[in-house]
Amino acid sequence: MSVAIENFVKAIYNNENHDITDTKPGNIASKLGISSAAATDMAKKLDAKGLLNYEKYQALRLTKKGEKMALNVVRKHRLWEALLHQMFDMSLHEIHREAELLEHETSDFLAEKISEYLGHPKFDPHGDPIPNADGEITTKDTSIALINAEENTEYIVSRLMSTDKEFFEFCALNGIKYGNKIAVKKQFQNSKMTQITIHSNTIVLNQDFTQIIYVNEIN
Repeated sequence: MSVAIENFVKAIYNNENHDITDTKPGNIASKLGISSAAATDMAKKLDAKGLLNYEKYQALRLTKKGEKMALNVVRKHRLWEALLHQMFDMSLHEIHREAELLEHETSDFLAEKISEYLGHPKFDPHGDPIPNADGEITTKDTSIALINAEENTEYIVSRLMSTDKEFFEFCALNGIKYGNKIAVKKQFQNSKMTQITIHSNTIVLNQDFTQIIYVNEIN
């Protein structure tokens, strides 16, 4: 399949699973940087190939075949992120950028070799689950968005759901990293802001950040 098709089904999968927008062609177009007309044309073509279900004015839905393709691309992307982060200590933005290119040039054979080398990781450095070779996600996601966290409670950062360079730079500067412990001190409901402490530092985050930082409560 072409890079354009792989990116299209992956965008639908990502929007369905952890994006704040739905999967209507216009939203997929915005995500991919193409016109709405081009996205609609692609959706019709992929409907004919049995990769998704297209209905005018409705959100796009992947078929089993389309979801399997998307998960295969996601697997390769996240394995590359894990490898690049481990070998070169590249930033979260850098590994995402490079994995976007490498995912399309990677055979299933090489993906499995990378997975073996890394010890078959379950998560990438962003905290996103890595599908196995059968296109299955075997981990259970119990995380919540930081905006929904309880006050005076400690959590572990479990996921950073963004591709934005400045977001990752901010997180790196403040120690907001997958696996790190934070304490939620105060939820400011009216202003939609959250006060946290991490590494003895106190910072306040707005909802643009607290909606894409996910955490698990420390039991």
